[in-house]
Amino acid sequence: MAKRLTFYILIGMILGIVAGAISYAQVGADKEAATQVAGYFKLLADVFLQLIKMIIAPLVLATIVAGIANMGDSAALGRIGGRALLWFITASLVSLSLGLLLVNLLQPGVRLDLTPMADIGEVKTDALNLRDFVMHIFPKSIFDAMAQNDILQILVFSLFAGVGLSALGERGAPLVRAADALGELMLQITNYVMLFAPFAVFGALAGVITVNGLGILLDFLRLIVEFYFGLLLLWVVLLALGAIFLGKRILMLVRYIIEPLLLAFSTASSEAALPKLFEQLDRFGVPRRISGFVLPLGYSFNLDGSMMYMSFATLFIAQAYGIDLSIGTQILILLTLMITSKGIAGVPRASLVVITATLAQFGLPVEGVALILGIDQFLDMGRSATNVVGNAVATSVITRWEGMLETADPADMDYPHAPSRTAHRGARGLELQEDMVEDSGPPAAGRT
Repeated sequence: MAKRLTFYILIGMILGIVAGAISYAQVGADKEAATQVAGYFKLLADVFLQLIKMIIAPLVLATIVAGIANMGDSAALGRIGGRALLWFITASLVSLSLGLLLVNLLQPGVRLDLTPMADIGEVKTDALNLRDFVMHIFPKSIFDAMAQNDILQILVFSLFAGVGLSALGERGAPLVRAADALGELMLQITNYVMLFAPFAVFGALAGVITVNGLGILLDFLRLIVEFYFGLLLLWVVLLALGAIFLGKRILMLVRYIIEPLLLAFSTASSEAALPKLFEQLDRFGVPRRISGFVLPLGYSFNLDGSMMYMSFATLFIAQAYGIDLSIGTQILILLTLMITSKGIAGVPRASLVVITATLAQFGLPVEGVALILGIDQFLDMGRSATNVVGNAVATSVITRWEGMLETADPADMDYPHAPSRTAHRGARGLELQEDMVEDSGPPAAGRT
């Protein structure tokens, strides 16, 4: 199953859509019953995401600490960080600008007489002010940051720890080896957790369709098709930029990241793909000292799909209400999104939070967020997959830029397996009582 995971994930997606459609036909008219049934489907996805969250904090901590310590060059660390931020800012501008350009050309909100499909609930925007963002970057406790899976705070602590261990030299070597081993352990656990991915994909899609039905896709078909067309164009741009550095190897990168990409798409969670993305970039030839630093940084500052969605959705809402925005105002919206999108790490429902804050700032109807809330799950699937593509390209390009790209391993290389059916049958190291030792049973201590 592990070697055909992509195939099984696709099967899970198809079966999830079918099961969701059947459930909607049976209980869709009763919203309360549909929500209850969807909750049982979604349980599979929730368990999977909980397992993924269990892995992320120790994986990120161990990978960054070991990578920086093994790099042994603080100047190289600063150079890599500078290049990463330069790429992230460029990709952000491209994503936001493409979203604004397409929504003006395609005008998906014009002539649509839409009404809110759901209450947006409580969406707090006060977390987007500069002071709180700066304070949020620095952890007051690494244990609290790990408990909250706050990647940005873990990154800050890991930078200090990695540079400190590099300065300690041989005295810090045992901790570096321990961090290396912890990172490998987390990736090994990832392989076990991934076996559950097809069931999670099935549950996630079945749950959404049970509540909303396939009809919701038809109601907003134009917006969904045009948004996904925009994402496709963004993929082309990002991969073309990557090809400038990677050449034909960019096609190999796409093949290597298919599994994490499908995970992000089907679960609508970029976070779900992070551990698998680490593993696949390892196999592609990106050393852990690069991916361990750039990937967590990218997950906080380089969410290309989410940024395009924010510009697209903001202008769509204005169009739906018949509000004509000047080019100057649209440029101001782009610059606002450029800044506020960098402060969304750890903010619940981050994209909706930024959109709501931007609408309020420019005097646009905040209740317009409810127009897209009904299909947000389907849009989130595309933008999550795009986030994976953007960060995979960014990490690979920076590795090539640094001249550290290694020879690739097979994309479906087998992982270590725990010993089973051994001669001692689990009794290794025990001094067994004589009547516990039989010819067919485990050997006594000292026997082989």
